[in-house]
Amino acid sequence: MGRLNVTLCGIELDNPIIPASGTYGYGYEFADLYNINILGTFSFKGTTREPRFGNQTPRIAEAPSGMLNAVGLQNPGVEKVISEELPRLKQCFHKPVMANVSGFSVDEYTYVCEKLDAQSQVGWLEVNISCPNVHGGGMSFGTDPKAAAEVTRAVKRVTTKPVIMKLSPNVTSIADIAKACEEAGADGISLINTMLAMRIDLKTRRPLLANTTGGLSGSAVFPIAVRMVYQVAQAVKIPIVGLGGVTTAEDVLEMMMAGATAVEVGAANLVDPFVCKKIIEDLPAAMDRYGIGDIKEIIGASLA
Repeated sequence: MGRLNVTLCGIELDNPIIPASGTYGYGYEFADLYNINILGTFSFKGTTREPRFGNQTPRIAEAPSGMLNAVGLQNPGVEKVISEELPRLKQCFHKPVMANVSGFSVDEYTYVCEKLDAQSQVGWLEVNISCPNVHGGGMSFGTDPKAAAEVTRAVKRVTTKPVIMKLSPNVTSIADIAKACEEAGADGISLINTMLAMRIDLKTRRPLLANTTGGLSGSAVFPIAVRMVYQVAQAVKIPIVGLGGVTTAEDVLEMMMAGATAVEVGAANLVDPFVCKKIIEDLPAAMDRYGIGDIKEIIGASLA
């Protein structure tokens, strides 16, 4: 056990750094740049039952200290993920991977989770009930405790691997959603997904995004994410994966002090494809600066 090791839902990670779903593809795209096995793990692109083209373009807009995206869960569908993406990933990534699952109905969530649960490469199922960029699914389950619990129970009935429910920040009380998921059997919680946001083109006087609204990510949302991780850590006893605007080793330490066991890095990967590698390399020195011997000792330190 090294000083960066953490255990997430019973599975040991060499370090707590996890590239977030939608920002790291299926991993092999980054394997051409560096050895991605230095990561704790990564969460691959959100997967649905059927292939999805996603939303119309433009899908991306800039914002102060961040960006808006409305990609709309573009993916090849679970069958092709299993038959094409996972075998290709196996050639370059030799650790359990986190499978991110999205859906438009409880039946779709259970179908996709059951399929991915059976794959030996999958270590965790990160069930996304928080996507603000699709209509009729995703966030509609994550904004109501009863609906969130329903998805959690249904997925747990058909899976054997740890289920981590990914929550939306676009709610009045995220702690209530987290507690509902925990009571329904969730093994962990990840938060936050993007904040619902909008930009307008002053020349055309129309929304910049074809979808009108999108999800705000980047360093602008980091303080919100820290606050919500802290609130959820007070409300549940299961592990938390913190994410939202993380760009540095210091951000990782702060997120873990708020209550996160592991930390996902999202939009920063789109700015600097080497950012996760840099954060992992920077963590020991950052820990030394703050007198941290073992990173596990700071999980939830601010709650004491």
